This record gives sequence, C-alpha cells and structure tokens, in this order.
Amino acid sequence: MGDHSVVTIDLELAILIRRVTSANRNIGHLDRSAYLLLHRIISKGPAGAKVLADEFQLDISTVSRQTAALEQKGYVYRIPDPLDGRAYTLQITELGKKEFFEHQEARIERISEVLEEWSAEERELFGQLLRKYNRSSRK
Repeated sequence: MGDHSVVTIDLELAILIRRVTSANRNIGHLDRSAYLLLHRIISKGPAGAKVLADEFQLDISTVSRQTAALEQKGYVYRIPDPLDGRAYTLQITELGKKEFFEHQEARIERISEVLEEWSAEERELFGQLLRKYNRSSRK
C-alpha cells in the first residue's frame, strides 16, 4: 500500500478538506474559487483568463466561467486588451474587495478558534508545511 506516512497524509488531507468546506459553507457570499481568484487579483494585480488558468492549473473555460460569475456579481470588471480585441484582464472592484476582506476575516476568525490552543511555533510550522505542500510540483 506504500509509505505509511503518505497513507496518513491522504486521510488527514481528506478530513481537512471536509472540515474546511463545512466550516466555510455559511461564511459570506464567496465560494472557494471566487475567494482564490479574488485573492490572486488583489495580491498580484489584474490578470487575464489564460494567466489565471495557468496559475491555478485549470482549463481556460473553467476560469472563464468562474470569472464571469464574479463579473456578474460586480466583484470584477474586464479591461480590454488594446492589441487583441478578444483578450482582457480582470480588475477587482471596490465591492469585490469588500466581499473578499469580509470573507477572509470570517475565515481567519474560524481558523484562529481551531488553533487557539496551538503554540505560535506550531501555527508557524503548520503554515510553512501547508505552503510547501501546496507549492510542490504537480503533474
């Protein structure tokens, strides 16, 4: 069956995903894809569907559908590319920023409650290991 530690990690990741999904179900108006896309635009600036698709390792059609939903809600708007009439970049609106930061604050509050009894060193290590896992090469 393979390395026991990988079996443990598999199970714990499945539980983590279920817990996070359940905990975030009743927070605000943003689903996971909206939260991640808005976070990307806030942290790195405007981006087009191709760039976002590459960064999130998704099909352009999936990102286009997700960004169209954000645009419909007034969270982002399109900036046309002057050189290519079909291309555009997405910029976040004030409403999008407001929704994102309110949602983020509620998420952080819930995570803080769960980690309340953890030491600062444990929280730091957990964050570092999650970052390392999420940035590991995926094929």
